[in-house]
Amino acid sequence: MPVPWFLLSLALGRSPVVLSLERLVGPQDATHCSPGLSCRLWDSDILCLPGDIVPAPGPVLAPTHLQTELVLRCQKETDCDLCLRVAVHLAVHGHWEEPEDEEKFGGAADSGVEEPRNASLQAQVVLSFQAYPTARCVLLEGSVVYDCFEAALGSEVRIWSYTQPRYEKELNHTQQLPALPWLNVSADGDNVHLVLNVSEEQHFGLSLYWNQVQGPPKPRWHKNLTGPQIITLNHTDLVPCLCIQVWPLEPDSVRTNICPFREDPRAHQNLWQAARLQLLTLQSWLLDAPCSLPAEAALCWRAPGGDPCQPLVPPLSWENVTVDKVLEFPLLKGHPNLCVQQVNSSEKLQLQECLWADSLGPLKDDVLLLETRGPQDNRSLCALEPSGCTSLPSKASTRAARLGEYLLQDLQSGQCLQLWDDDLGALWACPMDKYIHKRWALVWLACLLFAAALSLILLLKKDHAKAAARGRAALLLYSADDSGFERLVGALASALCQLPLRVAVDLWSRRELSAQGPVAWFHAQRRQTLQEGGVVVLLFSPGAVALCSEWLQDGVSGPGAHGPHDAFRASLSCVLPDFLQGRAPGSYVGACFDRLLHPDAVPALFRTVPVFTLPSQLPDFLGALQQPRAPRSGRLQERAEQVSRALQPALDSYFHPPGTPAPGRGVGPGAGPGAGDGT
Repeated sequence: MPVPWFLLSLALGRSPVVLSLERLVGPQDATHCSPGLSCRLWDSDILCLPGDIVPAPGPVLAPTHLQTELVLRCQKETDCDLCLRVAVHLAVHGHWEEPEDEEKFGGAADSGVEEPRNASLQAQVVLSFQAYPTARCVLLEGSVVYDCFEAALGSEVRIWSYTQPRYEKELNHTQQLPALPWLNVSADGDNVHLVLNVSEEQHFGLSLYWNQVQGPPKPRWHKNLTGPQIITLNHTDLVPCLCIQVWPLEPDSVRTNICPFREDPRAHQNLWQAARLQLLTLQSWLLDAPCSLPAEAALCWRAPGGDPCQPLVPPLSWENVTVDKVLEFPLLKGHPNLCVQQVNSSEKLQLQECLWADSLGPLKDDVLLLETRGPQDNRSLCALEPSGCTSLPSKASTRAARLGEYLLQDLQSGQCLQLWDDDLGALWACPMDKYIHKRWALVWLACLLFAAALSLILLLKKDHAKAAARGRAALLLYSADDSGFERLVGALASALCQLPLRVAVDLWSRRELSAQGPVAWFHAQRRQTLQEGGVVVLLFSPGAVALCSEWLQDGVSGPGAHGPHDAFRASLSCVLPDFLQGRAPGSYVGACFDRLLHPDAVPALFRTVPVFTLPSQLPDFLGALQQPRAPRSGRLQERAEQVSRALQPALDSYFHPPGTPAPGRGVGPGAGPGAGDGT
């Protein structure tokens, strides 16, 4: 598709430069010959395959140099395509062969003057042109200038020239054409912007692809757009072979290709990060990467403990790596400690993976023995260690040297695994764990005995401290006067849990309470709490006082057995015997809330244990909840303030509900909210 004149002007320079380009009129290709030579362009189609090099039958013309020049092919005055003119310089290749009889007799039969040889030399020269995504070949005869190959602005073109048949290595030439000015690449922090500054009516296609040295390009992204556009790429998406192709959405349009990230350091870093080694079989693997990587790889041995992987070069060698090409390991067996390390052209380690670890398990505590074979069946062995390869046997102080005799015995008895073998040497992996276990068995036994004795002593001495660290168990019993009071009880239980206390309350165990029944649940909780040296907290409210008075008068539950106080009524059957028989002091504590109930309203039987008002007597209340023999903590006041702060929002909500006036709850058994509910 013809390129608009103003785009050519912008791409190729100022007007004088553009006007200086030679213009070719007409759509047909043409050839031009050097003086004294004849040439023509063959119209037939040919294959773009150079073929093998064959010996020349005599002197022939062969290409020696390629030269390119930008020209314009114009249909009209301002309707031109960018074209690449290619000049092929030819020279004589080969020589005349002398007849056999002249060579034999040395030319003695005819000693006259040698006649000059005037013979015409012919050559069929192929020009191969490639600019993604198109490729083209033409066949020429003679020393010619070919007009011309159409090319897109911004593209990279490659040209090859060779004879047919091919007598010598083909010539090649690469040229980068000027880029389109409306396609720009800019960086913004971690992002890269592709800026396409085209008119709003212009429809165009945009494609991102990975350009491959071998094989077709790999498409990554394609979209039809209407300009102008700004496409944002994350810097992690950049690789050196990432290229951009842009073309107008018109018939037979020329596509522009640029690869702007070839020299970008971030792109090269991303390429190595994206590269992966894949184990295909025991002996074959390949490198998977978006682009080609000039790298070498070798096997290395990685021992447990974080030591660097030690290259096995020699006896093995570095191998050139080609992306997506299967490579072979010269191995007999795999081992989890064998890894592949890969370096770039600057011999910097870029990639290292232990390919066999997934299938053979974690690293093993094995020693790698290197066997070197010399003439007359001479061989030597050394053990690979972080400090180097230690000869065996040896008097060195390394681990392998100390166990060298055992390692040699294992090697002779076939207990070592052979990993590699050839005429120059072999590699063996010998296990070390059994020697370590045998040597340190007595030491471990002594350590275990000492640890057991020490643990027993600490267990006996710190049993009390351990119980204190777990926190004292506290069972909280209350009467569910109403939903507001239940929320107040839940806030108190949650605040106590922030201290070294293990609080049990039926609010948090409704499922167990429903499954076991109130009496069974409270009986089990009370027994466990008292057996662990815990404390039972009776939280009195007007409803609780009324129920206690009812029990003390009648000894049985009243007609409201199915009311909201069932749980507390059930607990009284477990609690009252302890008070009646004098077992309550030291195991029970009473409490009530300020402004809700005065301590004197609590029945006299339950005042045989301390009864505290909250939050005014929080420090004394928390002190009573501590272990009986625990020293008074200096942080008791601080903990009391902590509980008071956690409890205050619930108190405010209970005594002053939002949007309602203060209820004016009084002091006394019947003054609390819901005091008569269910009683």
